[in-house]
Amino acid sequence: MNDKIFTVRLSDDGKAVELIDQTLLPNTIKYLSLTKAEDIWEAIFELRVRGAPAIGVAAGFGMYVLAQQIPHESYDDFLSDLTRAGKYLDSSRPTAVNLSYAVNRMLDTVRAHEGMSRTQLLPILKAECMAIYDEDRDMCRRISENGLTLVKSGDGILTHCNAGALAATEYGTGLGTLLLGKERGYEFHAYTDETRPLLQGARLTSFELNHAGIDVTLICDNAASLLMKQGKINACFVGCDRVAANGDTANKIGTRSVAINAKYHGIPFYVFCPSSTIDFNCKSGDEIVIEERSGEEIKTKFFEKPVAEAEVKCFNPAFDVTDAELITAIITERGIARYPYTESLAKLFL
Repeated sequence: MNDKIFTVRLSDDGKAVELIDQTLLPNTIKYLSLTKAEDIWEAIFELRVRGAPAIGVAAGFGMYVLAQQIPHESYDDFLSDLTRAGKYLDSSRPTAVNLSYAVNRMLDTVRAHEGMSRTQLLPILKAECMAIYDEDRDMCRRISENGLTLVKSGDGILTHCNAGALAATEYGTGLGTLLLGKERGYEFHAYTDETRPLLQGARLTSFELNHAGIDVTLICDNAASLLMKQGKINACFVGCDRVAANGDTANKIGTRSVAINAKYHGIPFYVFCPSSTIDFNCKSGDEIVIEERSGEEIKTKFFEKPVAEAEVKCFNPAFDVTDAELITAIITERGIARYPYTESLAKLFL
């Protein structure tokens, strides 16, 4: 991507969360500078910033920005107000575990320095949110390195949704292997599902890959199976929003269909997963809360006129859960896990 494009960062003065408005891509590149809790919440809810790692980084920055606005110097009052702000931000999207992870990490940092004043805590919180950012960059590179061991130059790769630099800080997860591989001379042929109804594949993934000089072909979601039958797909790459302890994985709606098709055609299906997205407190995908969004995203968003009558009911889950048995491997920054994931993920992280 153009090095002038960034996903999310803390402003130079530390007073605002700055991010690219992904709802306007690819036609308009616009950056937002957010200082209010309501605006940060809205940016996460409306997918102006999206992708589990990027949401986590934005939440960490947001907690620091909001902490500076708390007027109380006393520890107890400061923690009370910041806890309230954290609960509010965490309510914006329930499925992506990185959101609650970053919020709780910032709150835990305060709790670890019990008795300190607001003035003493602020530089500590700034260091913590920057650590979340730096760790994400390092994590993305290591995941991308591990992913390169699974593919070869010339492979056809199917992607679903967006798990690139726009979903994280650098390289991303699911697209990181393609982007890093391109830098090292690999040639990939990417086939990108449009990803209805919000078109993250069309608007974001094809944008990223095209700007990186990777051969990318945009397809309708329901064309993936045909390409698999034609032998044009060598592997499927997806990111994730939450991985349960048993390997069941929540990701953008339609991911499960890709996995089922890949299983039928004997094609490896890879989930690219930062450790912060693994929820060991969640035993299986049955415990993952699936966010349901407005049906207007199906009927009217991105259309000049509605594509269905107003009274027609809609079902619009943002995610589905892919069963662990359908996943060939989960690629993390610490290594590659394979089924059974209850054992392999625990071995890597616990």
